[in-house]
Amino acid sequence: MPDTQRRKTVTVNIGKVRVGSDAPVVVQSMTNTDTADVQSTIQQVAALATAGSELVRVTVNNDAAAKAVPAIVEGLAKLGIDVPIVGDFHYNGHQLLKKYPDCAQALAKYRINPGNVSIGRKDDDNFRTMVECAVENNKPVRIGVNWGSLDQALLTRLMDENSRLADPLPARSVMLEAMCRSALDSAAAAEKYGLGHNKIIISAKVSGVLDLIDVYRMLAARCDYPLHLGLTEAGMGMKGIVASTAGLAPLLLDGIGDTIRVSLTPKPGGDRTEEVLTAQQILQSLSIRSFTPQVTACPGCGRTTSTFFQELAQQIQDYLRDSMPVWRQTYPGVEELKLAVMGCVVNGPGESKHANIGISLPGTFEEPKAPVYVDGRLLTTLRGDTIVADFQKILDDYVRTRYGSGATTPEQLVEVH
Repeated sequence: MPDTQRRKTVTVNIGKVRVGSDAPVVVQSMTNTDTADVQSTIQQVAALATAGSELVRVTVNNDAAAKAVPAIVEGLAKLGIDVPIVGDFHYNGHQLLKKYPDCAQALAKYRINPGNVSIGRKDDDNFRTMVECAVENNKPVRIGVNWGSLDQALLTRLMDENSRLADPLPARSVMLEAMCRSALDSAAAAEKYGLGHNKIIISAKVSGVLDLIDVYRMLAARCDYPLHLGLTEAGMGMKGIVASTAGLAPLLLDGIGDTIRVSLTPKPGGDRTEEVLTAQQILQSLSIRSFTPQVTACPGCGRTTSTFFQELAQQIQDYLRDSMPVWRQTYPGVEELKLAVMGCVVNGPGESKHANIGISLPGTFEEPKAPVYVDGRLLTTLRGDTIVADFQKILDDYVRTRYGSGATTPEQLVEVH
């Protein structure tokens, strides 16, 4: 974690995952399959969990979905996938949780949107029923406010109160206050109905970056519940990645945020795990958590007219990703590994010396050789047509000797080569 300390919160246990207090910031994702399609949902949850999602949320919107949840959890267990499954409820959650007790028990957490249940109206029986199911099954709840489905009665009341002020606040300020109030009032109601203080997580989802930052800073100053961060609809591709990073980074550096999700819109048939990898990269770039070895690569310039260094950087990055599921189990600490793949002599040797392993490839018109540095020392100089294979072997040797059970020193690695 950077110098900034994490905000103090209570600890919430979601299955095997601890959230809040001194627990690591948790990466969460959500399926986009029809939950009633048991096999497709199992496959996607397994892919998300394998990619590193520590909580996976599924839509529970009808009878078929509720019936499927226990089979999904059982199917994942048979695959050896032990990831907590969160049920996302809107409108009819009170009915489904009561009608399908096996679903209520199989889920690790419930997500309730106050704007889509009865709270704030003449009665709050639907909200109360869901909370009582959580209490009965000893499950935590995320009270997830969303500005696209905000409690309209609350918002109207606050807007009316604001209009009567001598100096009314901007409508945006009232909207953010309404979101905070909805979340905190709902949490208070949940506690009144028997849900423990340490069973509640709060989120206040918006789609604007500055709104995200402001509403979570407001919430952080007014409660000690763990907070789930994320834009509600980040968007596709680069837009979604950049917006999510811009919104999450200031909060995380402020010590705010206990779980995060990057809600990327995938391309048709696209890879859902992209949102998991993006969330991990945000945390790793901020030095909050480490998930996979990092590759530093230069962008290229007129000194690097060959694409060789780009191809090597891509091959090494892909190799690291493919290797991590096994390496993570076999070589503890390997996620901290840093590599450099540089394209010419200008910054190549210097960057290579700052990495655990670095290679400086020959730029245009440079002598065709590639010095390799290990922990700041020149290990060897590669030449010829086998540079890629030779460098990969050095990488494998380093991982085995540095992080394996029979770990050796960099000096011993030099002797090998």
